[in-house]
Amino acid sequence: MTVIDPDTQASWVPEAEVDDVDETDDMPLSTRLSIADTLTLGNATCGFLAVYFTTTGVLIPHLTGSEDGGMTRHSAASAVMLMLLASVFDLFDGLVARKLRSSAMGAELDNLSDLISFGLAPAYFVLVWGMVSDGAHQRVSAVAAIVVLLAVVLRLARFSCVTLRDGVFQGMPSPFGALTVVSVVLLGLPFVPTLLAIIGVAWLMVSRVEYPKPRGRLAVAMLGWIVTSMALLAAWAFEAPGGELLLQSACALQVVMGAVIPLFATARRVNAFRDNRREARAAEAP
Repeated sequence: MTVIDPDTQASWVPEAEVDDVDETDDMPLSTRLSIADTLTLGNATCGFLAVYFTTTGVLIPHLTGSEDGGMTRHSAASAVMLMLLASVFDLFDGLVARKLRSSAMGAELDNLSDLISFGLAPAYFVLVWGMVSDGAHQRVSAVAAIVVLLAVVLRLARFSCVTLRDGVFQGMPSPFGALTVVSVVLLGLPFVPTLLAIIGVAWLMVSRVEYPKPRGRLAVAMLGWIVTSMALLAAWAFEAPGGELLLQSACALQVVMGAVIPLFATARRVNAFRDNRREARAAEAP
């Protein structure tokens, strides 16, 4: 026979219900997804789909001997357009996070999504290019793809650990780097110049060259450039008159911007250093 104390009976709660209450109370509101986090997840989804289109539309037809030039072109264009769309999500999730609240997971989600869309997707694109292109060397292309992937990994890790002055990135931003790598491949240059350009972009991503953050007019200009690039990719995919020439011109412009921006940034730092020295000497003069 069990004796129940009436004083303790009212306060007894089933163990399962206690666990549920504790788990609910221990979950802070900051870990719930925000609007910015949803955009970040869209970024990751685009990166995964870019890998999917590169595999199903470019690599598998090449391996099975069932290549269709039109379908391959459509799949390659779709993969690059998805990387461009991922950069749009990456641009807007930061803007939304600054205007609205961001969850505690925001920074981690952003890094993980960037790794997929701007690390894995372009590196895989380089790998597949080395497998399907005439005159390319598959193993060397695989090494170049690994270099791109590791550059993005190191860049994102350093971004999480290093504090810089407001308004600048250290090293080429991963979205800009990914689009530059893809542009180098789409230019259709000989193997060695393409390989050297890809490695050069990877080096710029881990360099200490400062790049401005896309804010204000720069963000609008970047968005306009992305939309224009997507339109050119569509024209190339559907074989519009002059579409290939326009796409190659846009790719060349992207590569030139990737090379020129570091030169301007370095010249600006040198001029600032000279001005500081000149001011210091003027202050020490009697």
